[in-house]
Amino acid sequence: MKTQFSLVLFFSLFISFAAAQTGKISGTIFDVEANDVMPFANVSFKGTSTGTTSDFEGDYSINAAPGTYTLVFSFVGYETVEVTGVEVLEGDVTTLNVEMKSSAGLLDEVVITTTTARDTEASVLSMQKNAINLTDGLSSQTFDKIGAGDVSSAVKTIPGVSVQGGKYVYVRGLGDRYTKSILNGMDVPGLDPDRNTLQMDIFPTNILDNVIVVKSLTADMSADFTGGMVNIITKDFPSREEYSVSLGAAYNPSMHFNSNFLQYDGGGTDFLGFDDGTRDRPVNRNQTFPRPFDNDAALTRITERFNPTLGGTRQSNNMDFSFGFTAGNQYEVGKKNNKLGYFASLSYKNTTEYFEDFENNSWLKPRETSEFELRPARLLSGDVGKENALISALTGLAFKTEQSKYQLNLLHIQNGESTAGNFREEILVSDAITVFRDNLEYTQRSITNALLSGKHTNEDASWTTEWKLSPTLSRVYDKDVRITAFEFNPSNNTFSIRPSSSESPTRIWRNLEEVNLAGKVDLTKRHELFGRNANLKFGAGYTYKQRDFSIDQYQILIQGSISQNFEGDPNQVLAPGNIWTPQNRAGSYINGFYEPANTYDAYNTNASAYVSEELNLTDNFKAILGVRLEKFDLFYTGQNNLGDVILDEEQIIDKTDFFPSANFIYSLNDDSNLRLSYGRSTARPSFKEASIAQIYDPLTNRTFIGNIDLQPTYVDNLDVRYELYGDDAQLFALSAFYKGFSDPIELSVFSDFSADNFQPRNVNDATVIGAEFEMRKNFGFIAENLRKLSANLNVSIIDSRVEMDRSANGEFESKRRNLRPGEEFDGTRQLQGQSPFLINAGFDYTDRETGWQAGIFYNTQGKTLELVGIGTVPDVYTMPFHSLNFNVNKSFGENRNSTISLKVSNMLGDDIESRFQSFGAEDQIFSLRKPGTPISLSYSYKF
Repeated sequence: MKTQFSLVLFFSLFISFAAAQTGKISGTIFDVEANDVMPFANVSFKGTSTGTTSDFEGDYSINAAPGTYTLVFSFVGYETVEVTGVEVLEGDVTTLNVEMKSSAGLLDEVVITTTTARDTEASVLSMQKNAINLTDGLSSQTFDKIGAGDVSSAVKTIPGVSVQGGKYVYVRGLGDRYTKSILNGMDVPGLDPDRNTLQMDIFPTNILDNVIVVKSLTADMSADFTGGMVNIITKDFPSREEYSVSLGAAYNPSMHFNSNFLQYDGGGTDFLGFDDGTRDRPVNRNQTFPRPFDNDAALTRITERFNPTLGGTRQSNNMDFSFGFTAGNQYEVGKKNNKLGYFASLSYKNTTEYFEDFENNSWLKPRETSEFELRPARLLSGDVGKENALISALTGLAFKTEQSKYQLNLLHIQNGESTAGNFREEILVSDAITVFRDNLEYTQRSITNALLSGKHTNEDASWTTEWKLSPTLSRVYDKDVRITAFEFNPSNNTFSIRPSSSESPTRIWRNLEEVNLAGKVDLTKRHELFGRNANLKFGAGYTYKQRDFSIDQYQILIQGSISQNFEGDPNQVLAPGNIWTPQNRAGSYINGFYEPANTYDAYNTNASAYVSEELNLTDNFKAILGVRLEKFDLFYTGQNNLGDVILDEEQIIDKTDFFPSANFIYSLNDDSNLRLSYGRSTARPSFKEASIAQIYDPLTNRTFIGNIDLQPTYVDNLDVRYELYGDDAQLFALSAFYKGFSDPIELSVFSDFSADNFQPRNVNDATVIGAEFEMRKNFGFIAENLRKLSANLNVSIIDSRVEMDRSANGEFESKRRNLRPGEEFDGTRQLQGQSPFLINAGFDYTDRETGWQAGIFYNTQGKTLELVGIGTVPDVYTMPFHSLNFNVNKSFGENRNSTISLKVSNMLGDDIESRFQSFGAEDQIFSLRKPGTPISLSYSYKF
């Protein structure tokens, strides 16, 4: 037994020792001209017979003893590439990606002395250069450089991209309905019923390889985007063993350690991003509520089930903090170099925000057209405290053979946000009254996504088949939203609850569940056409989305005149001594307040098929021509509050459309391209928009009204672009684009007499014309020692025009009737959500030898039409926000595997503000919040 144990121990030590004496070189070989990987290329050490070949995905790996080598990459009909100075370290993996191109009769070798990885700026620019459509992107290397902790703070540095509300991406200034967000190339539902795009702040950058923004269409892409498609690409399994941990903290002087911070006690699992049941609805949806005159003690028991806390408390809050962990590796299994890889990531973030002097207001134009200055209708100001917990977990498993790859990714994101607000509200429409309002809210969001995919090729790689299946479940629960308003009487300094003027205290439970099932298959045939390489691509896809939405609402009514005894304290409303009982016959009690319009079920299906051909017309001129077919159906089940309109699985949209696309690329030389593209796209209404729902927002005191008659928007897109690529990730690009909209959808004020009600509507045709400029340049042209310092600048200038609705009660007539003296009016205006300009600029310094990296980055956008006014309700504009951020990183330790980072955000201290604007009148605040100047510090370690 001892002998056997000794042999096993000796063998294990021998294997470990042998493995420790070697390293590995691995990477991917790309075919530049085909814009694809190169399968079965030869890889060898120069001067030896030792080598290997790339697999069907262009990947290769080769073991070697520690040292410095020259690798030779070759393939019949392609230029041979030599890479010198490839260093192999003991027990480490050196990543070396190589690009090859057709020899075109040339016999010279190409000698390369640099290497790239997939997650670097250079790799993303290489993808951008060789892509068949217009793309921009960010690598994980860029995430580190700018200090971005999530996607929303990173993508706004991409040309033509802006972020609204800290989480929603707009591309080329177009609103979120014209931007599509996908995860690993597949549809996923969002977590906000008010938006058409996915919230970008829920994706931490430590789980991502890169983010790619596509701005032109090809037939293999879904047609429902216009501004751009944002593809969030999570990490693949690595070529080597990788582990990392990170810790971070952030301090905002205007928010943290503030004794006035507003909060309320929730459940024991709030810090994990979900409620533990504390906020569950305490009664059944079909509960019958007795009335006080029934003299039924059941009313007391029902009322006592509801949590009596209706107002927040003030206490000091803590700083933000976060941590993350990642792990990954791959192993050779079985024969023929089959590989099994895995990747896992877990991240956690806990933040608090405190907004003093928060504002949400309503202003109106005077009825008398001779008067200019706006008049207040409702003024709301106060303090808001937010506590947010976010957990994301990603794991992936992949198995790869010589001709196939199978991959399974699982992603879960859990987010919980608790909000407490305390406001003073002046209602000035008729008789002026003052209301003190307390809001308590909790929103629980989660998204669970699985992606099962496969890629297969035949022996000569002339056929490639890719397939993906991706189910997603999204949940949004607004749990026990509590709104309590006291009317204040200044004549006697008393507070009272008066439903006729300030409404009764209200409790709301709002549930949204959405299931998304997406599948697609793509086939590519490499062939020759007109004696040149070509790719025929065709495929099909199917997406099913289903949403259940419901709102349960309850009112707290007062029997008798005891509300003045509460002295304006919301926590006295349901205090034990103030609840109605059969004995005292006075006090507070619960009453159900169900509105049928706020419950609906809807689903849509989208079946698609496409065909495209990528062909080389000359050595330098490439065309990608295709057409896509989509059959879209939307079904709705719900009713209005009166019950006279009942829809049962009613088909409200039935569209079959063809979407042609054409992309042309002329390579002026190896470093520059001229591109021209055309594509037809669509923007479809969301479930909430194409409905008869009426949804109240308790924080802003505004109501959304659905529009069952909405129809899709169709857009013709034309782009032209010149791009020049240099060494060291340098770039110069100039683009122009045109977009023509038919039946665009905009959010408008519902009517002249309801300034706080909004509805989406199809409006007349619109056009958008714009230009983009991008430059990334280092200062090595001045002096060699300045090569580490670089500047980047991208600017978008956009003009949009939409014809106003000229019907009898439409926007044109309502605004014409309310013109002021001297006001010019041509019946056109800026497109809603369209920013007239976007600017991103920055300087960064990178010294890999010392491990220092620093940068300062500026971002802003022009005044943007947020809400379309009507009649006496003026338009609302989002004002420019000037974001100036500084970031510095220092890497140190063995192999520089430790990094410490410092970031200062919003150094200018700018406010996030929207304003009412009217001709000849002073601007007035629609909404205002002050984000302060956060300072964050983080540390990461890779091992």
